[in-house]
Amino acid sequence: QVQLVESGGGLVQAGDSLRLSCAASGRTFNIRRMGWFRQAPGKEREFVAAIRWSGRFTYYADSIKGRFTISRDNAQNTVYLQMNSLKPEDTAVYYCAADFDFSGSYDSEVVYDYWGQGTQVTVSS
Repeated sequence: QVQLVESGGGLVQAGDSLRLSCAASGRTFNIRRMGWFRQAPGKEREFVAAIRWSGRFTYYADSIKGRFTISRDNAQNTVYLQMNSLKPEDTAVYYCAADFDFSGSYDSEVVYDYWGQGTQVTVSS
């Protein structure tokens, strides 16, 4: 079992920055990959970014490439999502997720085994 707790969401204006955190606890040694997804009102959940647990490889959705950065702190078992130049269309609930076995593509939510509760990000225009 792995527990994931997101934090750092909030209400900001367009152009502002936020940093989301996802703290992992439990059997973290089984984690192979971490991902961030988001779900806007009335829309399906979509991939945002992912990182190998080793930290060596990162992956981004085209919609946020160049504005968001995913990283991890090995010592703290925490994954971050630095979000810059936020836009109103970035408004969503952001979820982190853990993948134990590389069972599929990094951008597919079905391959992730554990999910956090989500944190709300609201960007006003």
